[in-house]
Amino acid sequence: MSSENTVTDRLLADARKKTTQQESSTLGKVSLIVGVIALLASPISIAGWILGAAAAVLGAVSVRRPAAAKMAKIGITLGVLAILVGVFFFTMNIARM
Repeated sequence: MSSENTVTDRLLADARKKTTQQESSTLGKVSLIVGVIALLASPISIAGWILGAAAAVLGAVSVRRPAAAKMAKIGITLGVLAILVGVFFFTMNIARM
């Protein structure tokens, strides 16, 4: 009789695993942390661009998860802001030359 329930048990385990992944806010936290680091590093233009893009991408991926949506949106905002600040400093450096 236990062999009849293996498919059901496997499907139930997969469904629980997907639900747990959707409720996890880890990716949103990572996006937020990378966004803060990107904003701090944005005066160094290339670092601000790379880290800002990483924060925006991580935020875009994790915004679909309800538990991480708010942190993901903040991470996206910080990433875009870091890119803009990096462009500003890059433009200022070129203008000085």
